[in-house]
Amino acid sequence: MNISGFLALADVLVDFRASDKKQLLRDLSQRAAHAQNLDGDQVSQAILKREELGSTGVGGGVAIPHARIASLTDAFGVMVRLRKAINFDAVDGQPVDLVFLLLLPQRAEGSHLNALAAIARRLRESRRVQALRQASDVESFYHTLTRQ
Repeated sequence: MNISGFLALADVLVDFRASDKKQLLRDLSQRAAHAQNLDGDQVSQAILKREELGSTGVGGGVAIPHARIASLTDAFGVMVRLRKAINFDAVDGQPVDLVFLLLLPQRAEGSHLNALAAIARRLRESRRVQALRQASDVESFYHTLTRQ
């Protein structure tokens, strides 16, 4: 699956400042909601509710918060590299500095679920993650993430 199909360059942020996990998730939810003409509180609540089920911090400094949104028709993502890593209650206990927020339609089909799998695969590649951390600007960060 091509990540550029659900992540635009305009939805990538490098050296983003976040004080804590909850505020970061709210900020990213609002940004995603605005980009998709959705209710920001609805998106934020869905993301935070999913996070209550268990942390989406998958280890290695990476988190992939995600939620299903009833009024959404296609997968949509926002990716950030934090200026300073934050506690995310990740499975390995390590702070997180790379966060991909993914919104999926309520009735997610196979192709939509492949979006989550594609992100997880990419963000498990240690060389790619290292390159993302070293990218000098948004464009190089985006191309590092989206290139096959």
